[in-house]
Amino acid sequence: MLSVHQVGLAFGGTDLFKDISFLVNPGERIGLVGRNGAGKSTLLKLIAGHYAPDTGKVSTPSGFKIGFLTQDIPPKPSTTVWEEAASSFVEIKKLEAQIEGWNEALATRTDYESDSYMKLIEDLTHAQEEYMMQGGYTYQADMERVLMGLGFTSGDFQKPLSTFSGGWQMRVELAKILMQNNDLLLLDEPTNHLDIESILWLEQFLSDSPQAVILVSHDRTFLNNATTRTIEIVLGKSYDFPCPYYKYLSLRAEIREKQRQAKVNQEKEIKATEQLIERFRYKASKASFAQSLIKKLDKVDIIEVDDEDTRSMRFKFPPAPHSGKVMVRMEKIHKHYGEKHVLRGLEMELVRGQKVAFVGQNGQGKSTLVKILAENLAHEGRLEWGHQVQVGYYAQNQAEALDGSKTVLATIEDAAPEELRKSARKLLGNFMFAGDDVEKKVSVLSGGERGRLALCQLMLHPINLLILDEPTNHLDMQAKDVLKQSLESYEGTLVVVSHDREFLDGLANMTYEFKEGKIKQYLGGIEYFLEQRKMQSMREVELQQDAKKQQKADAKALEEARPPKASREELKAAERDLRQAEREEKKAQELFEKAHAALDAVDQVMANPVEFKKVSAEPDFYSRYEDLQKASEKAFAAWEKATAALEKCQQAWEAIAP
Repeated sequence: MLSVHQVGLAFGGTDLFKDISFLVNPGERIGLVGRNGAGKSTLLKLIAGHYAPDTGKVSTPSGFKIGFLTQDIPPKPSTTVWEEAASSFVEIKKLEAQIEGWNEALATRTDYESDSYMKLIEDLTHAQEEYMMQGGYTYQADMERVLMGLGFTSGDFQKPLSTFSGGWQMRVELAKILMQNNDLLLLDEPTNHLDIESILWLEQFLSDSPQAVILVSHDRTFLNNATTRTIEIVLGKSYDFPCPYYKYLSLRAEIREKQRQAKVNQEKEIKATEQLIERFRYKASKASFAQSLIKKLDKVDIIEVDDEDTRSMRFKFPPAPHSGKVMVRMEKIHKHYGEKHVLRGLEMELVRGQKVAFVGQNGQGKSTLVKILAENLAHEGRLEWGHQVQVGYYAQNQAEALDGSKTVLATIEDAAPEELRKSARKLLGNFMFAGDDVEKKVSVLSGGERGRLALCQLMLHPINLLILDEPTNHLDMQAKDVLKQSLESYEGTLVVVSHDREFLDGLANMTYEFKEGKIKQYLGGIEYFLEQRKMQSMREVELQQDAKKQQKADAKALEEARPPKASREELKAAERDLRQAEREEKKAQELFEKAHAALDAVDQVMANPVEFKKVSAEPDFYSRYEDLQKASEKAFAAWEKATAALEKCQQAWEAIAP
């Protein structure tokens, strides 16, 4: 399917990776893992054709299509959400235009027997078949399913995409790529801008999709659930494991341990062989034996232990200053932007030592409440702060907000109090900035490096209320582990906004779900919250199933309430009566029309003065006129009676008809 063969790439004379080889087979879901800076995103760009390898080759079959989601936020288009999502269906839209044009041509032409007319019909038929094969009759339903799965509502579809944040625009880009009929999807951190519900939906979508996938993510749980194979990039080399992430971790450790043991045994054997060579090298009777040992030693393949990047952050939050029991009390907190009400009368209390997780879909008010607490964002309602509360805040865009013109060292020295400035280099070393790294400009740092630098800033001042808004977005897995361990031992109060289930697991002891301006409290961590949400979803399904059962029961009761099916003789009799009633009604209608016509003829004569003078002189004229009136009334009454009888027969027939 796709072949990466001995690919190498270097930047500034330094190999980013070398001799990387692997195959991607149809339908495979591969997790690409490694430290920040290992080259994962670069390898995806190389596979997508954005870069050319220095050595090796990436090969694909003819017509092979690749969809690539990068971390770069696209420019804001002027289209609506729906229009932008639909723009991915290029071929379908092209066929729609062709079919519409040919249908218009057929509607105006009259040369039905001409060859060109028949050719037009043939082209239209082929286009309609192709349109159906490409999903033209279902793509709008697919668009709605994918957009709503990624968190959009039907009310968002016709809104301009430019009114949405960069994260929501990335969701539209992801939707476009998921809906395209690609052979391979390259997804670089697809969960960075997704909430937990959307991540769960994406996991299921990728599991059900026939497309092959290579994805980069630092969300361990997502990787484990969405992939079946793992490729690790370490120090420029690749290691391939035919299993999902968590199994890969244990398998990798097991393989490296066996390699270490084998290497130790081999080194012992080599040392013993060298000792024998030295012992017999200079003895004439044993010289040939020594030479054979030397040849044997030359042929030994030296066992190598797979490379491992063991660098990691090392830090621990300083002791939290003493504070009152209640850190902050929120009463009737309300926040709106124009007509959009983000928070509606929120009530919450944070107490000393709590570790709280804020979860929920994006746009439901989590970051808004965090900004109210940490940045004093304007709002309605009352905030009552506890005694000696000192807040530390990591904003969602904290890493991007760093001054790019400063060096790493200057960033920390300028933010540190006087007594800590002399320890700035040591502190930066704990965050993996060593040697000349501290002299780098912030503008050249990767997202992960900026994230580590922003975390380093939190160490500069004592805090007892730590608020973190999406702190793991740019951190690799090892850095996340260190941060989580530090937070677990942190003595102060913690509020963390995150969609990373593995990071939150075991960290938070209370969870608040934000939804439609309100909050719901769960007296447990993320696993408890997900379990409760799962039970709620199951209850919703059960309610739907109960409703379906009730509908079936009602239908059955209605069926049972109907009279039993009529016999063949009863059906024949009812049909015979219906046909007889139809004939009698028709005959009665004809008699009335005939009588009414005779009366109309006399009325027309009476309307003419000359004719009326002639006929009125006849001795029986008035008696004949009265007879005609009576006959018309009698015929009408008979017709009315026949019509009522026909309706009755029709109802009787419909009641027993099969």
